[in-house]
Amino acid sequence: MAPKTATNDLDPTVFGIEPHVAVMHQVVTAQLANRRAGTQSTKTRAEVSGGGAKPWKQKGTGRARQGSIRAPHWRGGGVALGPKPRSYAQSTPKKMIRLALRSALSDRHAEHRVLVVESWGWDTPSTKSAKAALESLAVSGKVLVVLNRDDEPVWKSFRNLVNVHVLDIGELNTYDVLANEWVVFTTATLPGSGGQQ
Repeated sequence: MAPKTATNDLDPTVFGIEPHVAVMHQVVTAQLANRRAGTQSTKTRAEVSGGGAKPWKQKGTGRARQGSIRAPHWRGGGVALGPKPRSYAQSTPKKMIRLALRSALSDRHAEHRVLVVESWGWDTPSTKSAKAALESLAVSGKVLVVLNRDDEPVWKSFRNLVNVHVLDIGELNTYDVLANEWVVFTTATLPGSGGQQ
C-alpha cells in the first residue's frame, strides 16, 4: 500500500476555499431532481373506461344529479389533479456546479477527510486487498474512491465493498462528495493537479 501524500500538495483553490453552503444546496437539489424519472401517471375522468352514459335521468329520482360514473367522486372514477409524466430537470450554470464541488471538497478537507495515495498498485482484482488498504489508511464509514476508468483491477477490487462508492474522476460531483464521509484520490485523479478539475 503506497503512503498517502502530504496534505500541502492539495490545491488551495480547490480544497482551501470557504464552502458556499447555499450554492451546494442548490446544486445538490438540482442533481437529485435531475435523477427523477418523472414517469408517474394517473388517469383523468376522460381516460378511464366506461361512463359514457348518464347514470340516471336528471330529474325525478330523488337522487343527486350525475353525469358520469367515472367522475372523480365515484369509485373507479378518474383522478382529479393527479400526477402526469413531466420533467423535473433543473438547469444549473457550470460555474455554480464547479463552485459547489470545490466547496464540498474544501469542507471535507477542513474535516481532514481527504486522502491521497500515490497509486493502489494492483494488477489483478482483490477485494481483500482493497479492504486491507482502507484499514491501513484508518478509513471507516462511507468512502468515496475516485479513480480513472482504465484502473479496472482497482475498480473491481473496491466495488464489492458495501460502504465504498467508486467514481470516475470525470463524474466527480457535489452530492457524492457530501454523501460520503471520506474522499480518497490517487495522485493521477487529484483535482487541481495533472490537469484535473
